[in-house]
Amino acid sequence: MLDKLISFSLRQRLLIIIGVAILIGFGLYSFKKLPIDAFPDVTNIQVQVITDAPGRSPLEVEKFVTYPIEIQMTGLPRLTELRSLSKFGLSVVTIVFEDGVDIYFARQLVLERLIEAKEKLPENTEPSLGPISTGLGEIYQYTLERSEGDVPIPIDEIEDLMELRTIQDWVIRPILKTIPGVADVNSFGGYVKQYQVIVDPEKLAKYHLSLREVFEAVVENNANAGGNLLEHYSDQYLVRSIGLIEQIEDIQEIIVKEEEGIPVYVRDVAEVRIGPEVRQGALVVDGEREGVAGIVMMLKGQSGKDVTARVKQKVDEINKSNVLPSGIKMKPFYDRTELVEKCLATVEKALAEGAIFVAIILYLFLRNFRGAFVVTLTLPLAVLATFIVMGKIGLSANLMTLGGLAISLGMIVDAAIIQVENVQRHLSESDISKHKLTTVLNAVIEVRKPTIFGELIIAITFLPIITLQGMEGKMFSPLAFTVAIALLTSLVLSIFVTPVLCSFFLKAEKEKE
Repeated sequence: MLDKLISFSLRQRLLIIIGVAILIGFGLYSFKKLPIDAFPDVTNIQVQVITDAPGRSPLEVEKFVTYPIEIQMTGLPRLTELRSLSKFGLSVVTIVFEDGVDIYFARQLVLERLIEAKEKLPENTEPSLGPISTGLGEIYQYTLERSEGDVPIPIDEIEDLMELRTIQDWVIRPILKTIPGVADVNSFGGYVKQYQVIVDPEKLAKYHLSLREVFEAVVENNANAGGNLLEHYSDQYLVRSIGLIEQIEDIQEIIVKEEEGIPVYVRDVAEVRIGPEVRQGALVVDGEREGVAGIVMMLKGQSGKDVTARVKQKVDEINKSNVLPSGIKMKPFYDRTELVEKCLATVEKALAEGAIFVAIILYLFLRNFRGAFVVTLTLPLAVLATFIVMGKIGLSANLMTLGGLAISLGMIVDAAIIQVENVQRHLSESDISKHKLTTVLNAVIEVRKPTIFGELIIAITFLPIITLQGMEGKMFSPLAFTVAIALLTSLVLSIFVTPVLCSFFLKAEKEKE
C-alpha cells in the first residue's frame, strides 16, 4: 500500500506540488485563525449561581438561600463537585461538571433546576447565572481618571466616586459588553448611587406607622400601569398611568396613609436623599487615593489576543468620542496582550533558533547542500500542517503547544534525513540518466519501514502525557498532542512530498569519504 502511494506521488509530481502550495496557504490561514493566548485554559467546566440576599446574615443566607439551591442541584447529569460560599447578603453556588461537557448544555441543566429552586427562596432574592468565563478570563483592566484641568472636581470625594461608579455601571459597562468575545464587565471601587429613605422612628410612632408600611408604599408607587385603548369615534387613544420615580421629590410626595382625611407623606416620616450604598471594600489607586475600575472578562474558548485587541479599539473610541463627560478618561493598567506577545516571542525565538541549528547540523552531517535543503523544507511544511490540525481539533496557540513544536523540530526531520541519505547513496551508485525516478522510488521504499516505525514509536511515547486527567492533563496534554501531530504530519510528508523533492533537487554525486 505504501509502495503504491510513494509511486503515485512520484508519477504525479505536479499534483503534489500543487498540494504543497495549497498546504502552505491553508496553513498560514489556519495559524492566523488559531486562538492565541499565553497559557492553555486549565479550569474545569463550572456554572455559578449568584444570588443577592440584601440584609441577611451569612447564617440566614446559607440556611434559606444556599441550601435550597444546593438541594435542587444534586443529581445533575455528569456532576462532579458542588461547593458554595455564603456571605453577608450574597450566596454563590458553584456546580462543577465533568471535562468535555458543553458549557451551554451545563448552563441549561442548571437553569432548569433553578426555576424549581426559586419557589423555595425568600422574597427579594433573585438568583442568576454567572458569566461564561474562567479564572483566566480577566484580559483587560482599567480605571476611570478625571483630568483636573478640564472640569472642576467636586469638593466631596464621595460624590466624585459615586459619579464615576455611575458612569462605569451605566455608560461604559453596557458598551464593552457588546464587544464579540466579552462575557461580562465587572465594576470595582467607588460608591453605588442610591435613593435613600432614612426613616425617623419617632415620627413613625407619632403617625402610628410601621416600617413595612413605608416600604410597601414606596414600592407600590414606583410603577407604570397600562389602561388599554380608549375609542373616540374613529380615533383610538392609548391610556396609561405614569408612576415611576424620577427624582427625590417624587418619593417625598408618596402618600403612606390617610389619617382623618389628612394624607401622611413620606417626607413627614423620613428624610429622602441621594447617597452611597453601604460597601465592604474599596479600590486604591497607586496606594494614594480611591478610584473606580473595571475588569473585562473574556468568553470561554475565545482568543485572548483577538478579544483584547477589540476591547482596546473600543476603549480608544470611547475616549475620543463624547460618550464620557468632559475630563473623564479610561486608563488601562492591565493588558493581557503584553503577556501573550512576550510568551509568543519567546517561543518564536526558540523555534527560529532550533530551525537554524537543525539546518546547520544537517549540512555538516549530510555534507550536501541539496540534501540539507530538501530536509530543511520539510520543517515549515510539517509546522504548517500541524497548525491546520490544531485548528480542526480546537487547540490554541500558546506557550505549551508552540513549545511542543519547538521540542519536536529535531524529530520532525528524522524520516526525511533517512530518506535523503538513502536516495543520495542510490543516486551515486546508479546510472540514473534515464531512470532517476525509479532510483528515487527504490531508495525511498527501501527505508520506508524504519522511517514509519521510528516516527510512530516516538509519537507513542507521548501517550502517557495525553492520557493525563484533571489540571495536569489540561496543562501538558496540549504539548503532547502537538508533538504527536507534528510527527504524524511529518510522516505523511515523508510519503508524499519528500520523494518528490528528492527527485527535483538531488542529483548523482560521488559520495565523499
